[in-house]
Amino acid sequence: MDLRQINFGIEIETVKRTRERVARAVQSVVGGEVRHVGSPAGFDPWEITDEQGRTWKVVADGSLINVPGHLRAEVVSPVLAYADIPTLQEVIRAVRRCGAKIDQRCGIHIHVDAIAFDGRTLGNLAKIIYKQEPLILNALGVNETRQRNYSKPVSEDLIRKIERRRPKTKEQLNRIWYGYHNRRPQHFDSSRYHGVNLHNVWYRGTVEFRWFEGTLHAGKVRAYIQLVLAVAAKALNGRAASSRKRRFDPQSARYDFRVFLLHLGLIGDEFKTARKHLLAGLPGDSAFKRGRPKPETQTAVEAEFPTEAGPQTRPPAFSGNGTAETDEGGAP
Repeated sequence: MDLRQINFGIEIETVKRTRERVARAVQSVVGGEVRHVGSPAGFDPWEITDEQGRTWKVVADGSLINVPGHLRAEVVSPVLAYADIPTLQEVIRAVRRCGAKIDQRCGIHIHVDAIAFDGRTLGNLAKIIYKQEPLILNALGVNETRQRNYSKPVSEDLIRKIERRRPKTKEQLNRIWYGYHNRRPQHFDSSRYHGVNLHNVWYRGTVEFRWFEGTLHAGKVRAYIQLVLAVAAKALNGRAASSRKRRFDPQSARYDFRVFLLHLGLIGDEFKTARKHLLAGLPGDSAFKRGRPKPETQTAVEAEFPTEAGPQTRPPAFSGNGTAETDEGGAP
């Protein structure tokens, strides 16, 4: 499955502007009508029915405790297709222009349609994330509080159970995830607070990715969406996945993550901006595993006593079918 074929949804938390004001900012992009639903009272939702008949929501979020309740606004999108990403970006820009802000408690959650997944491919997804999660968390700059409370890493115990039982169906994986067959999952189940939340598969029919720090930078949000769609497509298309955990190495982190992104298919000009944003926070050099080599010029002492760094290694470039080819045109 191509990543562009996977539907998604997104929740973006903001502060400093009322829900009505944020809702009208959304309407300025998607058109349609705005109405104050107000119920359930705890969420005090405003709804925007866009020109395609889809419903966008702006709701309260109880976790945004740094501001008064009337200045907490979480934008909840309808189900979106890949082609809707530019519209979503314009919504984000409009919300920013209306004066909405982000603080350290704000986050972003991205939901990926789980309809195409079964037990095996959800297992693939868990193993891919478990292997690469140290890199992903560092690339996204996920703070320790978020990791500890709201987006816990994939557990080794879950991976070992998946590898031992090899689930084929969602129901078989349900027993592994909960420890029993949970026929009626509830919204506030404690297992939801993982960076990759599989509880939502049975509660809402999506895989939820909860890692992301809040932002109203439209380009970064696009990059986050492309990352999770690419990971989902990789899990769906693979016959199996390795769970051998990658050690985070600051010297080669940017190189290692670039190779991971290329393996996911985030290649070429369409994903150039995504690579830029996703690699920006990592140390190292994206083109050289051991750091960029020094110029050829050497002193007499250097020539007599060369370093032991050895040859530099550049990351391979990959074609659309996953085979190595000539470099894609330099570092992204």
